[in-house]
Amino acid sequence: MGHLLSKNGYRLKKRPRKLHHRKKKKRNCFLQGPCMLCFIVHSNSIGIGAVAASKLAERYATLASPEDCSKFLLSPRELSLWEGQGKSLLSAVPAKLFPPPALFRTAGVSVTVPIPVPVPGCVCKRKCSEVQRCTPCKQPRCAFAAPDGGLENGGVGGGGGEAASNSETGHCHLPLCPLPSSSTSSSSASSSSSSSSPADGCCGLGLHADLPHSSDSSPCCLHHYDDCQARSSDAADHLSINHLPSSILLKVLSHLTVKERCLCASLVCKYWRDLCLDFQFWKQIDLSGLQQVNDDLLVKIASRRQNVTEINISDCRGVHDHGVSSLASHCPGLQKYTAYRCKQLGDTSLSALATHCPLLVKVHVGNQDKLTDDALKKLGEHCSELKDIHLGQCYSITDEGMVALARGCPKLQRLYLQENKLVTDRSVQAVAENCPELQFVGFMGCPVTSQGVIHLTALRNLSVLDLRHISELNNETVMEVVRKCRDLSSLNLCLNWSINDRCVEIIAKEGRSLKELYLVSCKITDHALIAIGQYSSTIETVDAGWCKDITDQGATQIAQSSKSLRYLGLMRCDKVNEETVERLVVQYPHIVFSTVMQDCKRTLERAYQMGWSPNTSNTS
Repeated sequence: MGHLLSKNGYRLKKRPRKLHHRKKKKRNCFLQGPCMLCFIVHSNSIGIGAVAASKLAERYATLASPEDCSKFLLSPRELSLWEGQGKSLLSAVPAKLFPPPALFRTAGVSVTVPIPVPVPGCVCKRKCSEVQRCTPCKQPRCAFAAPDGGLENGGVGGGGGEAASNSETGHCHLPLCPLPSSSTSSSSASSSSSSSSPADGCCGLGLHADLPHSSDSSPCCLHHYDDCQARSSDAADHLSINHLPSSILLKVLSHLTVKERCLCASLVCKYWRDLCLDFQFWKQIDLSGLQQVNDDLLVKIASRRQNVTEINISDCRGVHDHGVSSLASHCPGLQKYTAYRCKQLGDTSLSALATHCPLLVKVHVGNQDKLTDDALKKLGEHCSELKDIHLGQCYSITDEGMVALARGCPKLQRLYLQENKLVTDRSVQAVAENCPELQFVGFMGCPVTSQGVIHLTALRNLSVLDLRHISELNNETVMEVVRKCRDLSSLNLCLNWSINDRCVEIIAKEGRSLKELYLVSCKITDHALIAIGQYSSTIETVDAGWCKDITDQGATQIAQSSKSLRYLGLMRCDKVNEETVERLVVQYPHIVFSTVMQDCKRTLERAYQMGWSPNTSNTS
């Protein structure tokens, strides 16, 4: 029995075998506990008897070679006596020193060996006597399922009955584990002496001490590591956009329009549907151009989303006064209301908004024929915070409504009227006197005169003035407004035949903050363009389209003399040759020249940049 535990115990049978391209590492003992020879040689207090112990010691001392050690066998009587004496002493040995049954095997050969029973008497001082802990591994090593469901061998978790059975039979069998590759064997050769060799692992005794940081790993552990890596890579492959935090997804969805969120994003999954219903998306609602929008939809939005602050229902022909009134009653915090070209709406909807939404700051209701002064009076009565109003092409509005609005909304900053045929100089005077914070004023096509426009000189914060197509507007009034309104940055005088070269020269001299000057269809010549280039250092945009008296001289000199000019409109200035414009484009690349030919070239260039290509196929 002693030869099984000697240094070269794998030479149990004198049979050559392959070492799998690696020299077997010599070990002092194959077991993790104290070896049997230690108890035999060093112990004198064993119950076998002094004579038997001395005889065994003499026999062991005479062993000089591995061959002699292989002949050192205990007789059946000595073995039974030893085991009989050892059974009464097992309680004194720690349980962790009893290894599971061990099996020495060679490639393809299964060997049955008796199971030694350690007897305490002394502690082995060899290095192998230290019990080495194994790192956890989910994969089984050298164990296989027994018929009764337990581990047949090599498992550390075997039941007590199984151990007893093995100890009684004295032998066990295990399936052959695959040997490590040559690369593994070569790498393990350079590891420290405390690391167990592959032969001592799955392919050896079935007991493998895996050090936590050992470079040697059994094939089973390597398989477990690869499996973990595969699982982690699979998990990475299955990551989707839904793994992002909801705040990031909300930011992504915020770049979509209401139509895209409702008809596309919300149909992806329930999670996206819930995100699309987030309250922040329903604060500013843009339903413009959606013909599916009707009163019922507005009622649902109002009943479920009472935090609406901005809504746009322009061109929604299915919305009527009832839907807007319901929205107003449920959304008292509404601040911005836009409803262009909703001809079916009238005073009822706007009056409801004024009554229920006192925080309104913006009302754009252009092109509503049914709107009258009653709605404007409601706005002036309840909406003192109103700052921006657009009433273009509301033909039923008169001076009475405009005066009431101006008096009730002193914080008004933007006022735009267009072709309101019943609005006269009285409205302009009321606005100028009651709304000192006005910055944007437009009276395009309204029947106002210079007597009304002159009141705008009281507006010190005026920056944008639109006086297009005012029939009775003289040059003196325009020059006075430019002199008094020092912050004026944009002036639109298009379609006014009374504006001449002298007026433009004064504007260029007095407009110290002026950046945009629109003179389409005005009665000006080259002298006006030359004056702008000579006297103005701030004007960047000049539009002189449809001015028949503009020639190559005016276009060339303003481009040469002006240091601030960035845009020059020459549309349908027939006396300006296209060759001159082509030359100016090359000489002054920082200036955009607008003509029919140049605009066509820019449009075609943008189309090419966006991927458009002409159809070269010969079609009949």
